[in-house]
Amino acid sequence: MIAIIDYDAGNLRSVEKALKFLGEESVVTRDRREILEADKIILPGVGAFGEAMDHLKKYELDKVIQEAVHRQKPFLGICLGLQLLFEGSEESGGVEGLNILEGQILKIPDAPGMKIPHIGWNSLHLQNQGRLFEGIPEGTFVYFVHSFYLKAKEESIVKASADYGVTIHASVEQGTVFACQFHPEKSSSMGLKVLQNFAKAGEV
Repeated sequence: MIAIIDYDAGNLRSVEKALKFLGEESVVTRDRREILEADKIILPGVGAFGEAMDHLKKYELDKVIQEAVHRQKPFLGICLGLQLLFEGSEESGGVEGLNILEGQILKIPDAPGMKIPHIGWNSLHLQNQGRLFEGIPEGTFVYFVHSFYLKAKEESIVKASADYGVTIHASVEQGTVFACQFHPEKSSSMGLKVLQNFAKAGEV
């Protein structure tokens, strides 16, 4: 069972639908017991960093997420869900993130010919043998929607990057924590393969 955390931040049903297509059982929930008893956990998200953190705290899901990570449950953050795993974001100054991973969430800089937000398909440069990308070729295109991007503190946790006027750390992995800035559930067959690889994480 995969728990999809519901904290009023949207995009839940598309993730649920993608998992169902893959034959994976899932539940959309904010119930502490359901989340902690699940085999794996997904934190999706679209919207603003500060508002999302407010919602996580309102439902005390920040504590549940910390506990789940401490228990080494395979955990996947998607889009805003990736950003929330870090210390904070330039989008919402002074708002503390979950502090699970180290790095900065920065605004994509203005550049000639580059529209912000970054919306659409972009290719990935794969590195450091990420488990989410097993069976996925270098240069695979995936779907992005974001105005802020991750610059991880340690390059070793970065498993995929993309270029959009700046190098975007598009996916990270540390222990049982995984995250993608792009939307695997909207990234066609290769995105579904990313979700399938996560669903198999931790299995022998």
